[in-house]
Amino acid sequence: MNSFGTLFRVEIFGESHGPAVGILVDGCPPGIALTAADLETDLARRRPGAPGTTGRREADSPEFLSGLFEGRTTGTPILIILRNGDTRSADYSRFAVLPRPGHADWTGRLRYRGANDPRGSGHFSGRVTAGLVAAGALAKLLLPGVSFGTRVLEAGGRTDIEAAAREAAEAGDSIGGLVELRVSGLPPGLGEPYFDAVEALAAHAFFAVPGVRGVEFGDGFAAARMRGSEHNDPIIDAAGTTARNGAGGANGGITNGNELVCRVAVKPASSIARAQRTWDFAAGALGTLEAEGRHDACIALRAAVVLEASLALVLADLFLAARTRDPAFDAKERP
Repeated sequence: MNSFGTLFRVEIFGESHGPAVGILVDGCPPGIALTAADLETDLARRRPGAPGTTGRREADSPEFLSGLFEGRTTGTPILIILRNGDTRSADYSRFAVLPRPGHADWTGRLRYRGANDPRGSGHFSGRVTAGLVAAGALAKLLLPGVSFGTRVLEAGGRTDIEAAAREAAEAGDSIGGLVELRVSGLPPGLGEPYFDAVEALAAHAFFAVPGVRGVEFGDGFAAARMRGSEHNDPIIDAAGTTARNGAGGANGGITNGNELVCRVAVKPASSIARAQRTWDFAAGALGTLEAEGRHDACIALRAAVVLEASLALVLADLFLAARTRDPAFDAKERP
């Protein structure tokens, strides 16, 4: 459905060209100092502006409709909305008849029997992820001593990311990207074996972000070509520090105190100006689609902070679960 998490639970809502998008956060502890400024840094990272990003400009000024009193969380559900303003719905009218190849136009039409909102891709739009970023910024306030480092490693297979995005935009096309996330300062002990493994929950959250096509941790897929002597991480002290980090910071689904390292593959955007063949529902035959409007040539550029937010949601949830088991968990000395 549209909700995720156990103790720190979020429910996402909104459509790209509706009145607003947003997020409902339940389970945030009371007494956390919180203002719109605490969310602004991450929301700014999601805004367009770099070469290859959309021309749509939204203020993304978060409004708290519940869960706050005198600048502190009350412990009740926190409703955050971000109003839509810069919309051009006419640019998307053709997609209801000519679904974009690789997009959710067709599956959304099928799933909701044609009653879905197609404007700006509706609920399937990357615009809806603004709510995730807001919730992720809040989640980070629950992770003392933890720091995130996120970057786009390559776009379209190239490390000159700006040039690759600009050239794709000039060609009326799009490119994918590879995003790396690193989290330091995590205590050991977060996560559960099997279904609630830290990697399993992180992957679940990552794949909820539109456009994600692959996830790996540590050595990732390269481990399939290694020997155990190459992939194993020698433990070099009593705190569990390892000489290398092929596991990516977790063993048995549980954080081991080393840096959590993961990489996420993001596909090229489906909306491109180049002509594409697709089914024309009005004509009952194959037709040609050229997507008009404002679109990202490389959605990975703005998805990076969304992926970081998604990971923060998972870690905050696991942190609260660990503190429930052991109230002194967050006060313990970390390696």
